[in-house]
Amino acid sequence: MISLNEAHNMEAVLQNLAGWAQEVFLVDSCSADETVDIALRQGVHVVQRRFRGFGNQWNFALSELPITAPWTMKLDPDERLTDELKRSLEEMMITGGQRGIAIQRRLRFMESVLPVHQRILRVWRTGECTFTDVAVNEHPLVEGEIKQAKGYLDHNDSPDLDHWIVKQNRYTTSEAVSQVEQRAMAVPPRLLGDALERRMWFKRHFWKVPGRYFILFAYHLLMLGTWRAGRVGWIWSHLRTEVYRQWEYKRFEIEKTGRMPSRIPANPGMPDSRVDFYG
Repeated sequence: MISLNEAHNMEAVLQNLAGWAQEVFLVDSCSADETVDIALRQGVHVVQRRFRGFGNQWNFALSELPITAPWTMKLDPDERLTDELKRSLEEMMITGGQRGIAIQRRLRFMESVLPVHQRILRVWRTGECTFTDVAVNEHPLVEGEIKQAKGYLDHNDSPDLDHWIVKQNRYTTSEAVSQVEQRAMAVPPRLLGDALERRMWFKRHFWKVPGRYFILFAYHLLMLGTWRAGRVGWIWSHLRTEVYRQWEYKRFEIEKTGRMPSRIPANPGMPDSRVDFYG
């Protein structure tokens, strides 16, 4: 895991892993809350390193941490494995010939389960993965066969709307800057490629579509089926649409003014003397 001020998640995610994970590593970006305290109490191997982008941070973790388990799993502090997923992964790691394992992640928002599922690659044989070196939306790269696990990884999307909005504000700023600077995407965009390549293609061309925000809202509400979650589903669909609108407006502002946005401090604390610090 990587973290910055994740104390509100750390206890629960470590309880979820207790008795299942052989070892747990955390690369912390100098949290100012009790993230490190909680992790150390639970026996987690913690190091600290200033944040330089998601892809960069994950590649540091894979190359520098003393991982001994035969399989490695990327996990975010706001995610929880269901018992079915744990059993499925155990079986596949023992009997399967795959190089990587994909899982189904489902979204929880305002303590409701939304019918929003995403197939993501999260498990691989140790030493056989690198991440795309991008600021946001990093993607693991694994050569060889990828198989699908059963069960779900639950994504608890922020403890409250205040946290969610702050997170999305930072995300849209990073995306707007990346777009203006024409940085490489997670993978080359291709309309006829795999799911990730298609997503990158739509991400690149979305801004040219007339009525795009109405279409995006309708896609979330009707195609993804969030209407089944009632008002919570409507709110999430609306907010997700506004994330893209905010992203577009920030990009317009940068192009109009010629200035990059002022960064909102992430409020990291000082390095903790109890763990190694990599500068």
